[in-house]
Amino acid sequence: MPRFHARVLVSLRPSVLDPAGEAARSAANRLGVEGISKLRIGKVVDLELEADNEAEARKQLELLSDRLFANPVIEDWSLELQPVPTTTA
Repeated sequence: MPRFHARVLVSLRPSVLDPAGEAARSAANRLGVEGISKLRIGKVVDLELEADNEAEARKQLELLSDRLFANPVIEDWSLELQPVPTTTA
């Protein structure tokens, strides 16, 4: 069965405040790194899964992203999907 590598990027919606991002921006300024006008913190989920085809893999990942990886009330997500090359021994 084909295997796929997926990366789901989860970020807060633009209208949601990001206290961790603001704290990191302030800390960067205190460390002498100037010029950061906006800093937001998100999360990345990397996984591999088996599926009959890319469409089925995408369908499963969309379900996981909507119901497990992201809170759809305050977060958006995007998906990167690619087949895992088969290796011959």
